[in-house]
Amino acid sequence: MSEEEEPGWEVEPDDEWGVAVIATVGRQLRLRREALGMRAAEFARAVGYSEDMVYKIESGKRIPRPEYLDKADKVLDAGGLLSAMKEDVEKVRYPKKVRALAEREAKAVEIKLYDPLNIHGLLQTPEYARALLLMRRPAYSSEEVERFLSARMARKSIFERDPAPEISFVLEEWTLRRPLGGREVLRRQLEHLAMAGQLRGVELQVMPMDCEEHAGLAGGIEVLKFADGSAVGRSPAVVNGRPVEEPRHLRILELRYGSIRAQALTPRESTTFIEHLLGAT
Repeated sequence: MSEEEEPGWEVEPDDEWGVAVIATVGRQLRLRREALGMRAAEFARAVGYSEDMVYKIESGKRIPRPEYLDKADKVLDAGGLLSAMKEDVEKVRYPKKVRALAEREAKAVEIKLYDPLNIHGLLQTPEYARALLLMRRPAYSSEEVERFLSARMARKSIFERDPAPEISFVLEEWTLRRPLGGREVLRRQLEHLAMAGQLRGVELQVMPMDCEEHAGLAGGIEVLKFADGSAVGRSPAVVNGRPVEEPRHLRILELRYGSIRAQALTPRESTTFIEHLLGAT
């Protein structure tokens, strides 16, 4: 698909910050184009997009791609001002809820994660993540799949932070065995897990299916701790999954997570277990 054929993403209507950012970017693009006396059709040919897409971006109805802003900056001789908008525009490309989660993760110094249904999003390969998104019912549109996939992969930059946060994952054995997306997708996912477990500050533990006790039956758990001593947690078993900061709620989450870790295989045992699954896949 050529760039001029590829549609831009729409801003979520309830994303007030995103709507304001894209409206401002679009207005700046239009004002600079008009200041040079350049018609929309001429500008569209110069940047390699359709005239209709130019109007949609300038009216704030579509999120411009990063390459669009770079080309516009050059064509309109903006001296880097339009290209500089890419950082905020890139954030708007991600769904509002995902963006808020990524912002919290970017500030955390310690993260504890347990997902009973799937391999956690921070550990997913693009192929595995895409397979999960395509399985969703009612189905996501192609645009939504790409948007959620891009957002999920962008969150993985947390592993590149310096200093990196301490991150603990507990994975269910069945999620490592079920070939969602196909055997080859699962194999690449297991290979990725084996490498992720070697990262500094990352601990992976597997909850085996033959474990006779399990403190995580009430649902997933997320706990993020910050440098100032504050924390935020979330679990469907506590206040219907809404983020909580109250000490009594956080204590419940920490207690459950600690029990889950104690019942799961140790990090070393888990690494061996994943390598064993790799050999059998």
